[in-house]
Amino acid sequence: MRILCLALAASLTACAVGPDYQRPSLPEGVSAPAFKEGSDWKPAAPGSVDAGQPWWTAFGDRRLNDLVDEANRANQDVRVAEAQYREAQALVQNARSALFPTLGADASVNRGQSQTVLGPKLGNSHAWSLQAGWEADIWGRARRGIEGASDNAQASEADLAAARLAIQAEVVSDYILLRVADTQQQLYARTVEAYQKSLQITQSQYRAGVATRADVELANTTLQSTQAQAIDIELARRQAEHAIAVLLGRAPAGFSIAPDSFALTLPQVPAVVPSELLERRPDIAAAERRVASANAGIGVAQAARYPTLALSAAGGFSGSGFGPWFSTPDRVWALGAALAGTIFDGGLRASQVEQSRAVFDASAATYRKTVLSGFQEVEDNLAALSLLAQERGVQDGAVRSARNAERVTLSQFRAGTTPYLAVITAQALALNNERTALQLQGRQYAASVALIKAVGGGWDASQLLAATGASPTAPSAAASGPVASTNE
Repeated sequence: MRILCLALAASLTACAVGPDYQRPSLPEGVSAPAFKEGSDWKPAAPGSVDAGQPWWTAFGDRRLNDLVDEANRANQDVRVAEAQYREAQALVQNARSALFPTLGADASVNRGQSQTVLGPKLGNSHAWSLQAGWEADIWGRARRGIEGASDNAQASEADLAAARLAIQAEVVSDYILLRVADTQQQLYARTVEAYQKSLQITQSQYRAGVATRADVELANTTLQSTQAQAIDIELARRQAEHAIAVLLGRAPAGFSIAPDSFALTLPQVPAVVPSELLERRPDIAAAERRVASANAGIGVAQAARYPTLALSAAGGFSGSGFGPWFSTPDRVWALGAALAGTIFDGGLRASQVEQSRAVFDASAATYRKTVLSGFQEVEDNLAALSLLAQERGVQDGAVRSARNAERVTLSQFRAGTTPYLAVITAQALALNNERTALQLQGRQYAASVALIKAVGGGWDASQLLAATGASPTAPSAAASGPVASTNE
């Protein structure tokens, strides 16, 4: 009993070997007061993305809202991430079980014959027993294991949030492509109709001797070329539709979206400062939690170098019949303690400690890279939104000029003062400029989606608290190495 009490006291008062976790230092510039490309980025305003609402609703399209909601429920990548998160949670319970004793029981019944001086003797024997075993966590190996498993579960939860955000962004982006294709098809339908009228006018003028055969062929060529481009747009639309079907967990054969005009609203993304990005992006949170898990792994490896203390107890009854089982002569019991350690292992455990430190260094570098990539995505899409807005303004002016030129040239051709080649040139220029304007609109909306994704889509690292109750983003000293403070 004294051994048991001493072991319990040692386990409860023991320290956990290995470094206490501190978040790795961040690359230079991460704590800047503002983003480089964010000079035009404004705080939240009415009509902007609201963190309290699903971010995709800011685009103002009910059909899009339904599609994203379905993707959240049925997407296979999200289901994979959910299963991996459940696995990580189970591993936390697996690690926690190391703190508790194990209990076992067995019972046996045997019938046999033995030879005595009086002759063969046939008899029965019965036995049952209970066993208990417990390993004292003197060096904190189990506690470090729980710490690492909990950190990894938080990382898996952040991975799940990142998977959902990625799928949501893909659905919205593909939907934008589809609606841009619908608008382009409407443009080409009007253009084909106009070209058919131009062909009819040219044919009439040819019969009247005003136009040449070459003018007729040019008009026919322009019409057929435009019809071919319209077919290519239909291909892009169907591919976007198929992609959305798969994102929703459906087979493309049984899925379709009716054509409609482009009616989405360009949302305003509320401004964030660089330091907030670390709390908003689930991929950054996941990378940081994996650094913490790797740090706990160092403690597990270090604890393996020290002796282990195991306690065991057993008790039961045995006899040749059921009657005397509980009598004193038939009782058996045992108590024991075992202290075991490795004297020489050829450097195995020392190398395992170095391996765990290398894993920590690699995960810290991955974390810093993830942070830098996140900042790049924000800067890229801030620049894209700013420059695309400028480009659309210039392009809208080009569209107006091209339409005017087409109208004037066509009037002159009908009056017989301009050759048909000038008409074709003006029509092609107008079509190309209008198509470019629509493409710019799609790119601008896609950049808005990418920016929302880059700033986390309304996610916050505090949501990880439900997993283990420990903050994954608590302020810490900037430490580039794995060992900031060691309790041994």
